[in-house]
Amino acid sequence: MYYPINEIFQTIQGEGSYTGTPSIFIRLQGCPVHCPWCDTKYTWMCSQKENVSVKEIKNKNQANKKWSFLHEKDILRILKKWTTKHVVISGGEPCLYNLSNITKTLEEKDYQCQIETSGIKNIICSLNTWVTLSPKENIKPLYTSIIRSNEIKFPIFKKEDLLYVYNILSKIKDKKKRIICLQPISQNEKALNICIKACIENNWKLSVQLHKYLKIQ
Repeated sequence: MYYPINEIFQTIQGEGSYTGTPSIFIRLQGCPVHCPWCDTKYTWMCSQKENVSVKEIKNKNQANKKWSFLHEKDILRILKKWTTKHVVISGGEPCLYNLSNITKTLEEKDYQCQIETSGIKNIICSLNTWVTLSPKENIKPLYTSIIRSNEIKFPIFKKEDLLYVYNILSKIKDKKKRIICLQPISQNEKALNICIKACIENNWKLSVQLHKYLKIQ
């Protein structure tokens, strides 16, 4: 199966429960959510005029709108040059696409897969894939996506955003143990203090976007 890839790179995971983990990011092109604070707006549109060669994506070293269709075999060839075995499939919105083939293929090669999604689409992936759900208020997540998640990471800017958190969590009726994270938007100090207080009160986890503090990709 072919996937519209914007970039593939090795770095340190800076968010959620895998913070600090060496990771390879596979960033897919296309996203209908359009969050105003998004730091990957270059992945929103899948324009044909930005469709480039596979070679150009393999050698890409800066963020831009260019993308290309890569087969799973092409992706595996790129991954082999790195030592990391944790793979984060992100975007854009990766669950616009069926991720069953790529996640199973990676697992067969001893990679551990994580998907970062807003939850607006059905999550189609291997059973062993770790799903990080990051729901946004402007487009509500599907209930099936909420239930499939292993962790839920909420972006927070103001105290009122916590009402959305409680609303989403109130819909969950199963007994699955999920990690709940609060993440202050854009390193805002006021948002950080709101998150710290709420995490302590509810025994949740704080996600601080470590990569931005370290100034790495």
